[in-house]
Amino acid sequence: MRNFDFGILGFINILTPLVLKNKTKDFGLRIIKMADSLPNTRSANVIANQILRSATSVGANYRSACRASSKADFISKITVVEEEADETLFWLEIIHEAGLMKFNRLESLLKEADELVAIFTSSGKTAKLNNPKPANRNPRSR
Repeated sequence: MRNFDFGILGFINILTPLVLKNKTKDFGLRIIKMADSLPNTRSANVIANQILRSATSVGANYRSACRASSKADFISKITVVEEEADETLFWLEIIHEAGLMKFNRLESLLKEADELVAIFTSSGKTAKLNNPKPANRNPRSR
């Protein structure tokens, strides 16, 4: 199964590893700018630190997944990417629901985080389907 993205004009772009590397890096950069514009309060600073870690980790861990040494290694690494993208989505929701930033400033980041979670969830599921685990053999049952 291939991942697709509908570009600005509705054209379908196949999400190649290079496209996803750029997309995840751009996402991290956009989160950095958003975090820097949060209010200077104790809660906002804590949340900013958390979202900066998770959002920049999405791109860094995706690059690592692209260099996986085996299918099992890829599955392990892409699962981390999925978890970090989902954590970033969580922090974006917290920022909105805590009233730290208006929804219209977060809307595109929320949408992109949700898309990244879907892409990497699908990628992980596909990789798992294409890499069935060998039958669990019990040496005592022979």
